[in-house]
Amino acid sequence: MVNNTAEHIITKSPATNHGDPVDVAADIKNSGVYEGTRLIPVLTIAGSDCSGGAGVQADLKTMSANGVFAESVITSVVAENTARVISVQNIDVNIIKDQIDAVFEDIPPKAVKIGMLDSPEIMRAVAEKLEQYNPEHVVIDPVMYAKNGAALMDPSCIGTLIDIIIPRAGVLTPNIPEAERISDMEIRSVADQRKAAQVIQKMGCLSVLVKGGHAHGDARDVLFDGEQFHEFTTPRIPTKNTHGTGCTYSSAIASQLALGYRRDQAIARAKRYVTVAIQHALMLGNGNGPTHHFWDLYEHGLDDSAVGKSQVVR
Repeated sequence: MVNNTAEHIITKSPATNHGDPVDVAADIKNSGVYEGTRLIPVLTIAGSDCSGGAGVQADLKTMSANGVFAESVITSVVAENTARVISVQNIDVNIIKDQIDAVFEDIPPKAVKIGMLDSPEIMRAVAEKLEQYNPEHVVIDPVMYAKNGAALMDPSCIGTLIDIIIPRAGVLTPNIPEAERISDMEIRSVADQRKAAQVIQKMGCLSVLVKGGHAHGDARDVLFDGEQFHEFTTPRIPTKNTHGTGCTYSSAIASQLALGYRRDQAIARAKRYVTVAIQHALMLGNGNGPTHHFWDLYEHGLDDSAVGKSQVVR
């Protein structure tokens, strides 16, 4: 049996209070998520995955399972499944900007998750609209590769990503290969994850979460917010069915930020959510199957009683 509890370790100075316990039930109540028939809106700006396990489809499922109202802007249509990427068609940048305008002028989101941005033109269009609307929370997953290794970002985009997208992030969520490309360094240990997070955070984002899913041993993610490190650790689950986990994790973080949780709390809760989804991954397809976005919801509803433990290291 896999332990689903995410261990959250915070390294901080005694002068801060980021590790203090909170009243989770009161947070949910005060967030307004159950106010009448309204839900807090959260937007994903990402590519479409027709097989349903990653991209916008995974984002919408994740946001819904986390109790927010999911909205979407599609940047690329990807013909892919669990085994391969067949083709990619980028959406015209004017249509992308129109989609963003349509969302913000009518149902403005409290948080935005950004995924696949496949060209410098798309990056510039999205950056322009982020500047225009200035959403409260921005979580950016710098998608570069599909789970099967196929490229989902033109290598020529890296410079544009660093110059105009990364500085827009409240939380940037690269996996190890992505963090290596952005930081231009090898990552072979947790110490390397920390160093890469520091290098990337200096590029202008508020915080960087270098995920450890591609490492060995426990799944250890390292967050650096410019002042302190946080580590989020769960036992590694032995499965190949992890299609869309990066999309799922970042969307869960955006959802939890929208619900009013502090950054470290939002990540701890999202880590628990994606771990449960991976543990109950679906045996679908011939390649890396999708996670089960709704397992926890089906089992427990939106019950907030099961929360990852938080350990403070001073």
